[in-house]
Amino acid sequence: MQTLRQLMRNRALLTFMLGHFTVDMYGGLLPVLYPLMALEFSLTKEAVGLVALAFTATSSIVQPIFGYLADRFGSRVLAPASVAWAALMVAVAGLAPTLGFLMLAASLAGLGSGAYHPLGAASASAVTGDLQKNTAMSIYTVGGSVGYALGPLLGALAFGAIGPAGSVFMLPIGLVSALLIARSLRGLPARVAGRGGSVADASHGRERIAWRGLLPVVGVTMLRSWVTLSLITFIPLWYADLGYSASFYGPLTTLVIGAGALGTLLGGLLADRFGQRRVLMLSLVGALPALLLFVGVPGPIALLTGALYGMLADSSLSITLVMAQRALPGRTGMASGFILGLGFVTGGIGVPLVGRLADQVGMPMALSSLSVLLVLAVALALLIPRDASQRAAVPQAAGARGDD
Repeated sequence: MQTLRQLMRNRALLTFMLGHFTVDMYGGLLPVLYPLMALEFSLTKEAVGLVALAFTATSSIVQPIFGYLADRFGSRVLAPASVAWAALMVAVAGLAPTLGFLMLAASLAGLGSGAYHPLGAASASAVTGDLQKNTAMSIYTVGGSVGYALGPLLGALAFGAIGPAGSVFMLPIGLVSALLIARSLRGLPARVAGRGGSVADASHGRERIAWRGLLPVVGVTMLRSWVTLSLITFIPLWYADLGYSASFYGPLTTLVIGAGALGTLLGGLLADRFGQRRVLMLSLVGALPALLLFVGVPGPIALLTGALYGMLADSSLSITLVMAQRALPGRTGMASGFILGLGFVTGGIGVPLVGRLADQVGMPMALSSLSVLLVLAVALALLIPRDASQRAAVPQAAGARGDD
């Protein structure tokens, strides 16, 4: 807990966490805008899906690109500019006069959101010591989770008051966040803010990529994203078919996401204390029975089993991010973009596949089949070298715990 208290006094880290909160808040706000725009333009569900795809696809694809730019040119200008850009485009989306303009605004908002994720992660990594890296990245990640969860609520308030044009009132949040990020980056040493990566990265330079450790980490990230995004997407539809109202499955979905945020924070703390590989394995192995219990016993008990699954599954989020950063020494931004972008887009592709399976065999069977993906994730995690977390750029301190 002392590590957590120290990091919570790290103003630079909290500022980058604020940026993550902001861009993910806009990502959670946009789905609340889509139904209003559908009424205004008489859109079909397919058209609404294309607008949503314009945001998510752009956001995912550009992350590795901006991660590379962060490593090569730094985050001093790009990080605050990406937050401000996302805020501006979301504000414009609510004023869109046509469907084409709306799709363009959504795509450009995704550009800003996707750009910030690797830039913010690289900057957050740069302002923390290596022995606190897992906890620091869990704090950064939780900021995004909270923003994504609050986005729909803030959107409902803004749009409920004055309609789609309420998006304009969300603009100041992004501008203030961008200003705070710019101020934090100005206060950092040039070797950190001027180039992506941490001070540790600078000391080691660009070493050879540790593919043996990186590839299974990427695989675990993709499979975990597939399972969790599918579950969150289909909880409302499944419980609606069971006869439950939105007053039950809405809070249930929020609870799964919120428990995941708590699990992310706890996972980072435990990984710094007991080792990344051990916590990653326990997270994946524990999530498997939790998933089967959640799907096999629907009803009010799902408030407990769903929270248990969310906490266990997401407790390895920051761990895989730090593992990727350490497997790409001197390329912190690219590693962050690679993990965040690839994992997200894989989950997005997997969701419709699960939906198609549900149409054929039913929702319980389709969701239960996700357990196969968790088994594959466990198998891939076993391939991660035991010394993967020791590829840190700063030598381990005397007495520090390593991975088993």
